[in-house]
Amino acid sequence: MEGLIVKALSGFYYVKTEEETVECRARGRFRLDGSSPLVGDRVSVSLDAQGRGRVDEILPRKNMFIRPAVANIDALVAVASAAEPETDPFLIDRVAATAERAGCEVIVCINKADRGDAGRLASLYADTGYSVVVTSAAEREGIEELRAAIEGKICAFSGNSGVGKSSLLNALEPSLALPTGEISEKLGRGRHTTRHVELFRVAGALVADTPGFGSFDVEQMPPIPREELQYCFPEFAPYIGKCRFDDCAHLKEPDCAVREALAGGRIAAERYRSYERLYEISSQMAAPGGARRRG
Repeated sequence: MEGLIVKALSGFYYVKTEEETVECRARGRFRLDGSSPLVGDRVSVSLDAQGRGRVDEILPRKNMFIRPAVANIDALVAVASAAEPETDPFLIDRVAATAERAGCEVIVCINKADRGDAGRLASLYADTGYSVVVTSAAEREGIEELRAAIEGKICAFSGNSGVGKSSLLNALEPSLALPTGEISEKLGRGRHTTRHVELFRVAGALVADTPGFGSFDVEQMPPIPREELQYCFPEFAPYIGKCRFDDCAHLKEPDCAVREALAGGRIAAERYRSYERLYEISSQMAAPGGARRRG
């Protein structure tokens, strides 16, 4: 049988097939070769003589993440807040760049539009090609647009505390009844419950739940290699390869097409500053002893 791992808990994998959800252990060879099944994996499973399930093979992945431990994510929903706590665009950009590198669709959701200037944040992503959805969970504005954006996809929601992720998920799927402004025990995140990763059905999508729905722990993200970073900012694409130097880092080099586009207003200044910061982080990590200095 083939199926989708929808939950991983205490060494057990729960695989949803066409007919049922099968509780499985993984074959020992996964430990030997250093691989491990992840929530979101498509796998082949079999049953032993006693009817116990076993994960035999992990089918090819299109992507995987360490934090959270999920695979085959179709879309990352980067939730930002237009009001207190107003989101620093760098948090969105770091998560979006990681998703870009993994081949994920990026959906920028700017919440609390009823309480702040959502247009300022939205304007930063006008030239990125990202889907930008402006919402107010409190007023139920933009909820249907967000529902359409995630429908049929395996998604992960990301956002700093207080941006309204739980409120948005409640608006999309009222049956979740997630407490807002506090830790939810319903989805396995209470103090006395086991933390695990699980896919939940939300508004026609599958949403990866991890502690706090802060799915991508920004501080723990591995840095993107410097030479790859330019490709993680889609608005840079028309200008890559048009600089004077083939190895242009788009920082201080003369005749840089990316910086000329920045000066001409074709690249948002805050997006470019995020690129500079991410480049610096990558450079520090690449330097001798960089990983040790990180803490």
